[in-house]
Amino acid sequence: MDALKQIEQWPVDSAVSLVVDGSGKVSGSVGDVSRQYPLASVTKLLSAYAFLLALEEEAISLEDPAGPEGATVHHLLAHTAGYDFDSDKIRFEPGSKRGYSNMGFDVLARHLEGSAGIGFTEYVTEAVFAPLGMSRTTLVGSAAKDGVSTAQDLALFAAELLNPTLLAPQTLEDATRVHFEGVAGILPGYGRQSPNDWGLGFEIRGSKSPHWTGANHPATTFGHFGQSGTFLWVDPEHRLACVTLTDRAFGPWAVELWSDYNTQVLKDFS
Repeated sequence: MDALKQIEQWPVDSAVSLVVDGSGKVSGSVGDVSRQYPLASVTKLLSAYAFLLALEEEAISLEDPAGPEGATVHHLLAHTAGYDFDSDKIRFEPGSKRGYSNMGFDVLARHLEGSAGIGFTEYVTEAVFAPLGMSRTTLVGSAAKDGVSTAQDLALFAAELLNPTLLAPQTLEDATRVHFEGVAGILPGYGRQSPNDWGLGFEIRGSKSPHWTGANHPATTFGHFGQSGTFLWVDPEHRLACVTLTDRAFGPWAVELWSDYNTQVLKDFS
């Protein structure tokens, strides 16, 4: 609990943080877990889970052509399709680099809508939010960045990532391994990383430095952070997850504080 209380000293007006243990229970929290926050790119974790469910249901496949010429659903999920960060400009040949892209996730959402015959907001709500009991989580807009949720709801999602019930465990295991190994790219806020490891929608810590997770986190740690000052990580080796939401946009303050914070959280709770 002492580690979590550090957020009370952060230069933000409001923040909440909680830890979920291997049984899926909240083992510590600080702040209002029922307050809604914009998630920014943490939204991608929720959308990725919906895409994985669609893959299991065979509504889409990794080999489906989607996006730029030569790109597939696989490239889009792993941020290697070639898109610019937030436009449809093509920056590189599919598979040659890691180009983190909001556009790629929006193209994926449209591809799923065309294949499944259902709007993506409805799909992710019915496939992920409703069965997990995430009653205060919404997505209105971009599949990449327009989610709104609470720490309480995201704790339910973190528990699912630790003990999958909606997906086959092997599906999640595959999604949280490195895809397109060895490719380099920019991790927003942290500079060029080589390699810039990513799974299917999940950022993977790997050997990245600097990074927003702790220095003591294993390479297999996966999750995402958002430009709204939010993050969610899962450490599959120590069987822990942490959800942190704030009301201040990501910036130098977060780069300075998050890694040390997550180092202490893992030390205190593992």
